[in-house]
Amino acid sequence: MKDPIASEWRRRFDELLPLFGHRNWIVVADSAYPTQSRPGIETVVTDEDQLYVVQMVRDAIAAFGHVRANIYVDSELGFVPENDAPGVADYRRNLDAALYGLGVKCMLHEQIIAKVDQSGEVFRIFVIKTKMTIPYTSVFFELDCGYWNAEAEVRLRQAMLASVPG
Repeated sequence: MKDPIASEWRRRFDELLPLFGHRNWIVVADSAYPTQSRPGIETVVTDEDQLYVVQMVRDAIAAFGHVRANIYVDSELGFVPENDAPGVADYRRNLDAALYGLGVKCMLHEQIIAKVDQSGEVFRIFVIKTKMTIPYTSVFFELDCGYWNAEAEVRLRQAMLASVPG
C-alpha cells in the first residue's frame, strides 16, 4: 500500500512544477525547517529520504524545458562535524554526487532563508519537509527561466537602449 503522506507531496509537486517559473522556489528541507508564515509559502511533509527527494526534484526540473534551477546549500553544512551529527560526512558526499555539475552555490543559512522569505512576498514557494535529522541539510532550488539566460537578457536590454533616439 502506498504511503499517503509520500503520495500527497508528490501529487502537489506534480501540480505545481508546470505552473512554476523563474523566481519560484522549491525547498527540500530537513525535519527542523520552520514553517514560514508568508501566505505564498506552502509546506508539505514527507517521510521519504531527503536525498531521494532532492534527486527527484532535480530530475523533474531537468525534464521541464521552461525552468532550470539555481541551487543553494547552507555554507554551515561544510563545517558540521561528524561527532556532533553522525552521518553528515556520508550525506555531504552523497549530496555532492547528486548535485555534481549543477553549479551549487553555498550561502549562509540565514541569507538563504531571507531570499526565500523575500521571494515569498510576491512568488510562490513550495517546501517539502523530509525526515532528515542532520542540521543544515536543506537544499534550495531557485527556479529560473529554462530557455533564457542572464547574458541574453543583457543583450536584449542593450539593444533596447541602443534603439532609443538620443
